[in-house]
Amino acid sequence: MSIYRIAIVSAVLALNTACSINRPVADDYDTYLGNNVKTGNLPSAKIADKYYLPPATQAHHYEFKSVMGGYANTWVVEFGKVLDATMRSSDVVAALGNVSKAGNDKSGSGNTLVFELQRYSFEEHGAHIELAISIRNQKGEVFRKVYSADGRTQGGKMFWGGAFAMKNAVQQSTKLAMDDILTRFIRDAGSSSLASADK
Repeated sequence: MSIYRIAIVSAVLALNTACSINRPVADDYDTYLGNNVKTGNLPSAKIADKYYLPPATQAHHYEFKSVMGGYANTWVVEFGKVLDATMRSSDVVAALGNVSKAGNDKSGSGNTLVFELQRYSFEEHGAHIELAISIRNQKGEVFRKVYSADGRTQGGKMFWGGAFAMKNAVQQSTKLAMDDILTRFIRDAGSSSLASADK
């Protein structure tokens, strides 16, 4: 390989690594949710007392770059943090009641929600989520379904706002996808004998 080609490859690597700036999306996701209350219109049902995130979901780490978001920036989504903030949000508390986080999936006297992330990506200007949600109690796993949702695309916001609007675009599209998933899950679980509309 010629010295010229080595220099070109080195320059490209430098632009994509050393000059890259990590931009975490989930660190202030709870603030975003607090500023966007009652935008999802979640149905209400008392389904569980606790929720649990398996290690792979809790430790999830997804990185991507976007030309519109500034290619020097690496956008980082940690879905475990997104789920924790979601379960603490006032919208979810209003829909499900206070559901505390469990250290394991071994349910005590009540139901435990288990969230297992199958896939998260941010492509084509929008979030794409595939999430398995199960309900476990002393009888074992009594409900399980995999939900998929695509958050509304944010191309306009990304185009006009660039890096300044990118975090908000990812947060908004992710929230819209999660609202879709939670709405369908609550309806599914609420229509079964596992849940009560009374809190």
